[in-house]
Amino acid sequence: MKKLIALVVIALGMGMTSQAQDKMMKDKMMDQTVKTIALEQVTGEFVQKQITVDAGTYVFDIKNNNVGHNVGFVLVKKGQDISNPKNHIKTAYVTEQVANNGTQHSNATKLEKGEYVYFCPLNPTSTDNLLIVK
Repeated sequence: MKKLIALVVIALGMGMTSQAQDKMMKDKMMDQTVKTIALEQVTGEFVQKQITVDAGTYVFDIKNNNVGHNVGFVLVKKGQDISNPKNHIKTAYVTEQVANNGTQHSNATKLEKGEYVYFCPLNPTSTDNLLIVK
């Protein structure tokens, strides 16, 4: 009987600990303000060629304005080889390709001070579009 009581106490304790950790993670995420950067693609280019934002956490909303096929989004720190996927900021990828006349978003992406280039390998767009983070 003592063993059964001990097992119940241990199980309850473990359950309470995991709930406290879940709450701490949710509270930490709530402290983080996530902003949106909206970009629009037309055939062969982004409408927005240069954007300036403050450092922080952002979601990219990518609109496909009648390109005629799916588009995507790639973000790379300026100066890095954009052709190497290892340099792509993968959280900035749209969660799925953006269908013609549709909109998709990326995951939350933390941007630190610096310059970034963005492009679409599916459209294909210029690779000198600039995102400046202050």
